[in-house]
Amino acid sequence: MNNRTGANAAPPLVIDCDRVTRTYTEGPVELTIFSDISLQVSSGETVAIVGSSGAGKTTLLNLLGGLDRPSSGHIAICGQDIHRMSEAARARFRNRHLGFVYQFHHLLPEFSALENVMMPCVLGGQGVKEASGRAEAILERVGLAPRLGHKPGELSGGERQRVAIARALVNEPDCVLMDEPTGNLDEQTGRGVRELIESLRDQLGLAFVMVTHDMTMARSLGRVMRLEQGRLQQDPA
Repeated sequence: MNNRTGANAAPPLVIDCDRVTRTYTEGPVELTIFSDISLQVSSGETVAIVGSSGAGKTTLLNLLGGLDRPSSGHIAICGQDIHRMSEAARARFRNRHLGFVYQFHHLLPEFSALENVMMPCVLGGQGVKEASGRAEAILERVGLAPRLGHKPGELSGGERQRVAIARALVNEPDCVLMDEPTGNLDEQTGRGVRELIESLRDQLGLAFVMVTHDMTMARSLGRVMRLEQGRLQQDPA
Protein backbone atom coordinates (compact mmCIF):
# COMPACT_ATOMS: atom_id res chain seq x y z
CA MET A 1 0.00 0.00 0.00
CA ASN A 2 1.35 3.37 -0.96
CA ASN A 3 0.50 6.93 -0.17
CA ARG A 4 -1.50 8.08 -3.18
CA THR A 5 -0.44 11.72 -3.24
CA GLY A 6 2.78 13.42 -4.24
CA ALA A 7 4.50 16.02 -2.09
CA ASN A 8 2.98 18.98 -3.94
CA ALA A 9 -0.23 17.46 -5.27
CA ALA A 10 -3.65 18.07 -3.77
CA PRO A 11 -5.05 14.88 -2.25
CA PRO A 12 -7.42 13.16 -4.69
CA LEU A 13 -11.12 13.14 -3.89
CA VAL A 14 -12.11 9.63 -2.83
CA ILE A 15 -15.78 10.22 -1.92
CA ASP A 16 -18.09 12.75 -3.55
CA CYS A 17 -21.59 12.50 -2.12
CA ASP A 18 -23.77 15.13 -3.80
CA ARG A 19 -27.27 16.11 -2.57
CA VAL A 20 -28.22 12.60 -1.50
CA THR A 21 -31.68 11.86 -0.12
CA ARG A 22 -32.92 8.56 1.27
CA THR A 23 -36.58 7.86 1.84
CA TYR A 24 -38.50 4.71 2.71
CA THR A 25 -42.15 3.93 2.11
CA GLU A 26 -44.13 2.27 4.88
CA GLY A 27 -47.66 1.70 3.63
CA PRO A 28 -49.11 5.09 2.71
CA VAL A 29 -46.36 6.97 4.60
CA GLU A 30 -43.09 8.12 3.05
CA LEU A 31 -40.35 8.46 5.67
CA THR A 32 -37.36 10.69 4.92
CA ILE A 33 -34.22 9.54 6.71
CA PHE A 34 -32.14 12.46 5.43
CA SER A 35 -32.21 14.85 2.49
CA ASP A 36 -29.79 16.84 0.32
CA ILE A 37 -26.69 15.50 2.06
CA SER A 38 -23.34 16.37 0.54
CA LEU A 39 -19.96 15.10 1.72
CA GLN A 40 -16.52 15.14 0.15
CA VAL A 41 -13.63 13.09 1.54
CA SER A 42 -10.06 13.21 0.24
CA SER A 43 -7.33 10.61 0.37
CA GLY A 44 -5.56 10.63 3.74
CA GLU A 45 -8.52 12.20 5.52
CA THR A 46 -10.53 10.77 8.40
CA VAL A 47 -14.14 11.88 8.77
CA ALA A 48 -16.18 10.89 11.82
CA ILE A 49 -19.98 10.93 11.52
CA VAL A 50 -21.77 11.36 14.84
CA GLY A 51 -25.40 11.82 15.86
CA SER A 52 -28.15 10.31 17.94
CA SER A 53 -29.35 6.74 17.48
CA GLY A 54 -31.76 6.47 14.57
CA ALA A 55 -30.43 9.57 12.82
CA GLY A 56 -29.43 7.55 9.76
CA LYS A 57 -25.66 7.25 10.23
CA THR A 58 -25.45 3.58 9.28
CA THR A 59 -27.85 4.16 6.38
CA LEU A 60 -25.48 6.84 5.06
CA LEU A 61 -22.50 4.52 5.46
CA ASN A 62 -24.33 1.80 3.53
CA LEU A 63 -25.04 4.26 0.72
CA LEU A 64 -21.38 5.29 0.57
CA GLY A 65 -20.43 1.62 0.36
CA GLY A 66 -22.88 0.79 -2.40
CA LEU A 67 -24.86 -1.52 -0.12
CA ASP A 68 -27.99 0.61 -0.51
CA ARG A 69 -29.23 3.07 -3.15
CA PRO A 70 -30.08 6.73 -2.64
CA SER A 71 -33.57 7.92 -3.48
CA SER A 72 -31.99 10.91 -5.23
CA GLY A 73 -28.58 12.49 -5.67
CA HIS A 74 -25.41 10.67 -6.61
CA ILE A 75 -22.37 9.14 -4.93
CA ALA A 76 -19.02 8.86 -6.68
CA ILE A 77 -16.15 6.78 -5.31
CA CYS A 78 -12.80 7.53 -6.96
CA GLY A 79 -14.72 9.33 -9.69
CA GLN A 80 -17.09 6.43 -10.42
CA ASP A 81 -20.85 6.69 -9.83
CA ILE A 82 -21.28 3.39 -8.03
CA HIS A 83 -25.06 3.37 -8.30
CA ARG A 84 -24.97 3.35 -12.10
CA MET A 85 -23.09 0.05 -12.07
CA SER A 86 -24.64 -3.38 -12.31
CA GLU A 87 -24.81 -5.35 -9.07
CA ALA A 88 -21.90 -7.56 -10.16
CA ALA A 89 -19.77 -4.60 -11.23
CA ARG A 90 -20.52 -2.78 -7.98
CA ALA A 91 -19.47 -5.84 -5.96
CA ARG A 92 -16.17 -6.01 -7.86
CA PHE A 93 -15.65 -2.28 -7.36
CA ARG A 94 -16.30 -2.54 -3.61
CA ASN A 95 -13.84 -5.40 -3.31
CA ARG A 96 -11.12 -3.33 -4.98
CA HIS A 97 -11.72 0.19 -3.69
CA LEU A 98 -13.52 -0.07 -0.33
CA GLY A 99 -12.89 -1.78 2.98
CA PHE A 100 -15.50 -2.32 5.69
CA VAL A 101 -15.14 -2.62 9.48
CA TYR A 102 -18.13 -3.10 11.78
CA GLN A 103 -18.78 -2.98 15.52
CA PHE A 104 -18.95 -6.77 15.56
CA HIS A 105 -16.00 -8.10 13.62
CA HIS A 106 -17.96 -10.67 11.52
CA LEU A 107 -14.96 -12.97 11.28
CA LEU A 108 -15.62 -16.56 10.21
CA PRO A 109 -15.11 -18.60 13.39
CA GLU A 110 -13.88 -21.77 11.69
CA PHE A 111 -11.03 -19.99 9.88
CA SER A 112 -7.74 -18.65 11.24
CA ALA A 113 -6.84 -14.97 11.32
CA LEU A 114 -4.75 -15.47 8.18
CA GLU A 115 -7.56 -17.24 6.34
CA ASN A 116 -10.10 -14.59 7.32
CA VAL A 117 -7.87 -11.82 5.98
CA MET A 118 -7.15 -13.75 2.78
CA MET A 119 -10.86 -13.99 1.97
CA PRO A 120 -11.32 -10.68 0.05
CA CYS A 121 -8.26 -11.47 -2.06
CA VAL A 122 -9.47 -14.95 -2.94
CA LEU A 123 -12.97 -13.66 -3.71
CA GLY A 124 -11.35 -11.05 -5.95
CA GLY A 125 -9.66 -13.75 -8.00
CA GLN A 126 -6.15 -13.82 -6.51
CA GLY A 127 -4.30 -17.10 -6.13
CA VAL A 128 -3.94 -18.61 -2.68
CA LYS A 129 -0.17 -18.00 -2.51
CA GLU A 130 -0.49 -14.30 -3.37
CA ALA A 131 -3.49 -13.88 -1.06
CA SER A 132 -1.63 -15.55 1.80
CA GLY A 133 1.40 -13.32 1.33
CA ARG A 134 -0.66 -10.15 1.32
CA ALA A 135 -2.69 -11.25 4.34
CA GLU A 136 0.41 -12.13 6.30
CA ALA A 137 2.00 -8.76 5.51
CA ILE A 138 -1.00 -6.71 6.63
CA LEU A 139 -1.48 -8.79 9.79
CA GLU A 140 2.13 -8.09 10.65
CA ARG A 141 1.49 -4.41 10.04
CA VAL A 142 -1.39 -4.35 12.55
CA GLY A 143 0.73 -6.16 15.14
CA LEU A 144 -0.64 -9.69 14.81
CA ALA A 145 2.27 -11.59 13.24
CA PRO A 146 2.37 -14.09 16.15
CA ARG A 147 -1.38 -14.81 15.84
CA LEU A 148 -1.74 -15.80 12.18
CA GLY A 149 -2.91 -19.33 12.90
CA HIS A 150 -5.31 -18.46 15.72
CA LYS A 151 -9.06 -18.64 15.19
CA PRO A 152 -11.31 -15.76 16.34
CA GLY A 153 -12.33 -17.64 19.49
CA GLU A 154 -8.67 -17.75 20.53
CA LEU A 155 -8.18 -13.99 20.17
CA SER A 156 -9.07 -11.07 22.46
CA GLY A 157 -11.69 -8.51 21.43
CA GLY A 158 -9.04 -6.02 20.39
CA GLU A 159 -7.16 -8.65 18.41
CA ARG A 160 -10.34 -9.69 16.59
CA GLN A 161 -10.99 -6.08 15.62
CA ARG A 162 -7.41 -5.76 14.37
CA VAL A 163 -7.99 -8.83 12.20
CA ALA A 164 -11.16 -7.16 10.86
CA ILE A 165 -9.17 -4.01 10.09
CA ALA A 166 -6.48 -6.07 8.35
CA ARG A 167 -9.19 -7.78 6.28
CA ALA A 168 -10.53 -4.35 5.27
CA LEU A 169 -7.04 -3.24 4.19
CA VAL A 170 -5.74 -6.33 2.44
CA ASN A 171 -6.91 -5.32 -1.05
CA GLU A 172 -5.34 -1.85 -0.68
CA PRO A 173 -8.62 0.09 -0.80
CA ASP A 174 -8.91 3.82 -1.33
CA CYS A 175 -11.34 4.21 1.56
CA VAL A 176 -12.26 2.25 4.68
CA LEU A 177 -15.82 2.59 6.02
CA MET A 178 -16.15 1.88 9.74
CA ASP A 179 -19.37 1.46 11.72
CA GLU A 180 -18.76 1.81 15.49
CA PRO A 181 -15.38 0.00 15.31
CA THR A 182 -14.75 0.42 19.05
CA GLY A 183 -18.35 0.19 20.24
CA ASN A 184 -17.90 -3.34 21.56
CA LEU A 185 -14.49 -2.75 23.18
CA ASP A 186 -13.37 -1.51 26.58
CA GLU A 187 -11.77 1.93 26.85
CA GLN A 188 -8.16 0.79 26.79
CA THR A 189 -8.65 -1.62 23.88
CA GLY A 190 -10.63 1.02 21.99
CA ARG A 191 -7.79 3.48 22.45
CA GLY A 192 -5.39 0.97 20.92
CA VAL A 193 -7.66 0.55 17.90
CA ARG A 194 -7.91 4.34 17.54
CA GLU A 195 -4.13 4.68 17.59
CA LEU A 196 -3.87 1.94 14.97
CA ILE A 197 -6.33 3.78 12.70
CA GLU A 198 -4.36 7.02 13.08
CA SER A 199 -1.12 5.23 12.23
CA LEU A 200 -2.54 3.48 9.17
CA ARG A 201 -4.12 6.68 7.88
CA ASP A 202 -0.84 8.59 8.18
CA GLN A 203 1.35 5.81 6.79
CA LEU A 204 -0.83 4.64 3.93
CA GLY A 205 -2.67 7.78 2.84
CA LEU A 206 -6.06 6.12 3.06
CA ALA A 207 -9.40 7.81 3.63
CA PHE A 208 -11.45 6.64 6.60
CA VAL A 209 -15.13 7.39 7.19
CA MET A 210 -16.26 6.32 10.64
CA VAL A 211 -19.65 6.26 12.32
CA THR A 212 -19.14 6.48 16.08
CA HIS A 213 -20.73 7.50 19.37
CA ASP A 214 -17.25 7.98 20.86
CA MET A 215 -16.71 11.74 20.71
CA THR A 216 -13.16 11.45 22.09
CA MET A 217 -12.25 9.18 19.19
CA ALA A 218 -14.14 11.31 16.68
CA ARG A 219 -12.40 14.55 17.63
CA SER A 220 -8.97 12.97 17.85
CA LEU A 221 -9.10 11.48 14.37
CA GLY A 222 -10.09 14.40 12.17
CA ARG A 223 -13.13 16.18 10.79
CA VAL A 224 -16.37 15.58 12.67
CA MET A 225 -19.74 15.74 10.91
CA ARG A 226 -23.04 15.57 12.78
CA LEU A 227 -26.12 13.94 11.27
CA GLU A 228 -29.27 15.18 13.00
CA GLN A 229 -32.84 15.78 11.87
CA GLY A 230 -32.02 14.71 8.33
CA ARG A 231 -29.11 17.12 7.84
CA LEU A 232 -25.34 16.59 7.81
CA GLN A 233 -23.30 19.51 9.10
CA GLN A 234 -19.85 20.21 10.49
CA ASP A 235 -19.88 19.58 14.24
CA PRO A 236 -19.30 22.95 15.95
CA ALA A 237 -17.67 21.54 19.08
